[in-house]
Amino acid sequence: MYAIVEIAGQQFKIQKGRSIYTHRLEGDVDAALASDKVKILLVDNEGSISIGAPTVAGATVTAKIIEHLKGEKVIIFKKKRRKGYKKKNGHRQYLTKVMIEDITL
Repeated sequence: MYAIVEIAGQQFKIQKGRSIYTHRLEGDVDAALASDKVKILLVDNEGSISIGAPTVAGATVTAKIIEHLKGEKVIIFKKKRRKGYKKKNGHRQYLTKVMIEDITL
């Protein structure tokens, strides 16, 4: 069984027992993810597919926040040749690791 959900503006394919990394979510570690923050768009229950318009009615996902962390560093380097212009900047995205505990239809 899998589902396509929207969390914090991103869509993910989730399965029970797997974890995903999303943009930073509000909430404490080991807290349950609020159900109003998860939109269930599609559910596949061993061949029978339910497509939402816009969400699947009656389907729920229970998830738990595992940890808050920072992603890998991304280097941004800008240069204009022959002008002596160089800019180097770095960025690390704030992420939240979420464990999918159950998908019910």
